[in-house]
Amino acid sequence: MAKSTPNKTIRIGTRDSELALWQAHTVQKQLQDLGYKTQIVAVKSDGDIQLDKPLYELGITGIFTKTLDIAMITGKVDIAVHSMKDVPTALPQGIVQAAVLERANTLDILVHKGNLDFLENSGTIATGSLRRQAMWLNKYPNHKVVDLRGNVNTRMQKLQENDWNGAIFAAAGLERLGFINENAIKSPSFGGVGEALDWMIPAPAQGAMVVVAMAEDFYTIEALSQLNHIETEICTYIERQFLKTLEGGCTAPIGALANYNEKEDVLEFSGVLLSIDGKQKLEITKKAEVSEWKKLGYHCAQEILNNGGSQLMSEIKAQLKK
Repeated sequence: MAKSTPNKTIRIGTRDSELALWQAHTVQKQLQDLGYKTQIVAVKSDGDIQLDKPLYELGITGIFTKTLDIAMITGKVDIAVHSMKDVPTALPQGIVQAAVLERANTLDILVHKGNLDFLENSGTIATGSLRRQAMWLNKYPNHKVVDLRGNVNTRMQKLQENDWNGAIFAAAGLERLGFINENAIKSPSFGGVGEALDWMIPAPAQGAMVVVAMAEDFYTIEALSQLNHIETEICTYIERQFLKTLEGGCTAPIGALANYNEKEDVLEFSGVLLSIDGKQKLEITKKAEVSEWKKLGYHCAQEILNNGGSQLMSEIKAQLKK
């Protein structure tokens, strides 16, 4: 079978944002250090590709992953590297998770203009994430949250140009791009300050990168298996199972973080579901034996669903349909 040719060049698909390229180069270096031949292929978003089935039938749902899913299914690239938090919990047909890299910083970070007085009064914060919006409004109910989209550089630029007090980013993305030096933000467009939000439960799998491959491409899957970090794989699995059990395919304000506590040899899990306006918050924290990892996310989600979560999820779905 041609797909499993030994010594083939593994083509790494990437979008052309700075962060996407950084991620692709990271995987390229790790594969090359193991002696594999690789090539980076920049894939432009292309709405005109004719697939023999509609996207939804192929199970392609991710807004950030769609372009690369199509490039893989049409054979233009062999693998893709994603921020794992952007990847839908159900992968498209024929695409498999081949490696989860060791996790970076999981925290969210508030980038502000050097003055935090607004925290005590009224303020305006920018974020495009429902989870960050809900968690912020839960803690600061008299603040206003405005929508903010685009890649990291674009968002920094918009923060500088507007009179908002701050914007929320994933710390991992800023670190990967070299924007953070201790607390100082060194973005080309912005000289702000970063404040770690350790009270904010991150998105499931935040700070982790995942590499996907085609299910029948055994050569590539074998190569990537050597990059897999088992602890990160298990923790992100728990978080994504929690997400999947709660939402069933709808975007809701959900946070989840699993950690392995080496000292006690246990898994620690925190999960949260909020209403979009942040007024309702259902939270769970649990410690479990490592052997229970396969069902931990599911059980925690069930506990939330049985304690008001089902009702809240229905309300969220109804709101998002409007």
